[in-house]
Amino acid sequence: MPKLRRISGKNLLQILLAEGFLKIRQKGSHARLVMKVGKVAYFITIPLHEELDRGTLKSILRSLERCFSDDKLKKIFYTR
Repeated sequence: MPKLRRISGKNLLQILLAEGFLKIRQKGSHARLVMKVGKVAYFITIPLHEELDRGTLKSILRSLERCFSDDKLKKIFYTR
């Protein structure tokens, strides 16, 4: 079974911006992103820490399941 990658908040922010999210604001060390699909808007908050905790990353992953396919998420978040 593949393992969850260790990733920084800044790297995750760059990945999500490339995938179609827009940064709407930043306060301190947290960035707020939005992706609009039709009339539905998906919001994500990303802590811009050096390395995200596994629990935080899993929570973000669960939120992203509404926006992306499982294959795309595995490619981004898990080791091969």
